[in-house]
Amino acid sequence: MTTVCEYRPGLEGIPAAQSSISYVDGLRGVLEYRGINIVELAQHSSFLETTYLLIWGELPTKIELEEFENEIRYHRRIKYHIRDMMKCFPETGHPMDALQTSAAALGLFYSRRALDDPAYIRQAVVRLVAKIPTMVAAFHMIRRGNDPIQPNDSLDYAANFLYMLTERKPSELAAKIFDVCLTLHAEHTMNASTFSAMVTASTLTDPYGVIASAVGTLAGPLHGGANEEVLFMLEEIGSVDNVRPYVEHCIEHKKKIMGFGHRVYKVKDPRATILQELAMQLFEQMGHDEYYEIAVELEKVVEEKLGHRGIYANVDFYSGLVYRKMGIPTDLFTPLFAISRVAGWLAHWKEQLNENRIFRPTQIYTGRHDTVYIPIEKRLTAVTRNGYQ
Repeated sequence: MTTVCEYRPGLEGIPAAQSSISYVDGLRGVLEYRGINIVELAQHSSFLETTYLLIWGELPTKIELEEFENEIRYHRRIKYHIRDMMKCFPETGHPMDALQTSAAALGLFYSRRALDDPAYIRQAVVRLVAKIPTMVAAFHMIRRGNDPIQPNDSLDYAANFLYMLTERKPSELAAKIFDVCLTLHAEHTMNASTFSAMVTASTLTDPYGVIASAVGTLAGPLHGGANEEVLFMLEEIGSVDNVRPYVEHCIEHKKKIMGFGHRVYKVKDPRATILQELAMQLFEQMGHDEYYEIAVELEKVVEEKLGHRGIYANVDFYSGLVYRKMGIPTDLFTPLFAISRVAGWLAHWKEQLNENRIFRPTQIYTGRHDTVYIPIEKRLTAVTRNGYQ
């Protein structure tokens, strides 16, 4: 007897795993990492401490954190072969494509597939967390015709990345805010890129292939690429006066408004609330952004028109404004997401290894049966087959 399976596009609402890494309550707007509210982590933690928490399940002691930070600092540099490879990439290539290629290339140097060796797992975690930012910054410099800027060992994780983009030390406020941004984006349960990472991990391939797979998934405009699209949208709107007509046009033509709506959240994304506060802090120190007033009005009108359907601002809506004020190019927004989300991907990779079973979902077949093979000389041409005689 054949079992009839319920089909849900995008596997919406169907559990694909059990996990203790993060938790979302979409009705109350709550996000927790290992049980700790994201608001607390944004206020009191750092990205590397949060990374340790996500991957190893507990907040580190002072000594454990210092050791982890020192390991990351030591492994920031990348092989010259990878830098030379990047120099062969087209200057017009998207940084996410460069990052996916470079992340996979790390496996050529470090992959042993010793997945039962805790030392190998830790080494892989350290290398990926340490080197991904360096590769993003290196490609950015190379595509502009410059040599990559070497990591500055006197700077912490967030400040060092901003330094490698410009060769200028960022302000304390900019470095702190960027570190919080990394923390906010580090993990978010079973999203598309995390699921991609877990499927790849379930084959017991090396972690570098796992991360490359996740980067490729994150690159899509419906996932990590949405924050780029938000700025393009704000630029298209142009002024506060154009906001309401723009929203009404989108609703009438069933056009997606970028930065709004979420598969899980039915209230404002808590990360969006924190990012809006960070944007205001940056504007106080570095000057106002003309797009911010458009964004605030847009959020107001969308909530008025679509709030009853549970459509509110998500994490992508304000993050682009924060990065824009820091002088970060728009096409680097999604690579910044990847730098952060490596922590969550690796946490799920490590958790997957504990009780691994290869993913093999079923499908509902909608094709034909018992079709007769027609010899090629008797087949109709495409024009005749489609009725255009």
